Amino acid sequence: MILGKVSELIGNTPMLGIDVPDTNARLLLKIEKNNPGGSIKDRMARNMVLAALKSGRLKPGGVVVESSSGNTGIGLAMAAVEFGLQFIAVVDHHAAQDKIAVMKALGADVRFVAGNYREDEVAVVERQRMAAELATQIPGAVFMNQSDNAANAGGYSDFVRETIAQAHGTIGAYVGCVGTGGSMTGIARGLKVHDPETVTVGVEPAGSIVFGHPGYPYYQSGTGTPAGDTVGLVLDYSCIDLGVQVTDSQAFETARYVARNLALLVGGSTGGAIFKALELIHAGVLTGNVVVPIADGGEKYLHTVFNEQWLQERGLLDPNVGAQLDTWLGKTQWLESSSAPLQLSVA
Repeated sequence: MILGKVSELIGNTPMLGIDVPDTNARLLLKIEKNNPGGSIKDRMARNMVLAALKSGRLKPGGVVVESSSGNTGIGLAMAAVEFGLQFIAVVDHHAAQDKIAVMKALGADVRFVAGNYREDEVAVVERQRMAAELATQIPGAVFMNQSDNAANAGGYSDFVRETIAQAHGTIGAYVGCVGTGGSMTGIARGLKVHDPETVTVGVEPAGSIVFGHPGYPYYQSGTGTPAGDTVGLVLDYSCIDLGVQVTDSQAFETARYVARNLALLVGGSTGGAIFKALELIHAGVLTGNVVVPIADGGEKYLHTVFNEQWLQERGLLDPNVGAQLDTWLGKTQWLESSSAPLQLSVA
């Protein structure tokens, strides 16, 4: 099939199955990094722009303004090109440099917030304030405000449809990261309409306040809600069965483990979701087909998550995580028996 627009490449991402030894579960990784912008956020970014254009809030030739740590910004930059719009991305120092470079390559106007922030401090509040202010100052500009935008959650209906088809209608659980809550809400709602018994698990960084824990700085990018910010209106707690936290070390070491053992580069927050999914599987909390989206790829974090010196300087290395993953995925038994460590299949 020959397609006519880059946006038509969004969706229909493949799924990788991983058997989890000594459990009644199978991990299904939906490879959302295969979207043209490299992340799951391509889906909702285009949906927010389409909704704004259809409602008349955004006019042809107008300006889209959004606060982003990178992935949503890349998706909006792509949509702006397709629909003949301008895009201004408001970012802070926490955004990965490779994401900023991609946005600029797509023609985005990238604006940095002012102020002195710790390296592990996310300046979401200032980003949103600045984005909202810019939208009032620029003629024809609209602040997308993904945290409170209903079209955010509404952008994941195709993800749900694809996942149900790939899993042949049987999904025991879904484990995903919670940032604005758009993907978690849209996907969890859809899966529960299909099967109310599907267990939905939201994963946030330790230090995030989404599930009521004390807030403190963290390094995971594009996920969680930092102290001082408020949880977005788009997040629907009623469709989340369990909210859990993952440390930076658990998340980043898992991403590195997946790269070295599956040859799959995943982002740091995705590493956290995989770690918690395996932990809950081995605790007997999750069974059956357990879906985890590869929200974005590790290619955007080669200078951080996959840089051992960067991790060491910040005290983020933890060899115990790899040892735990060896046990959970049966690699220890494989080394002893010389049989295949992991059973993989593509759906």
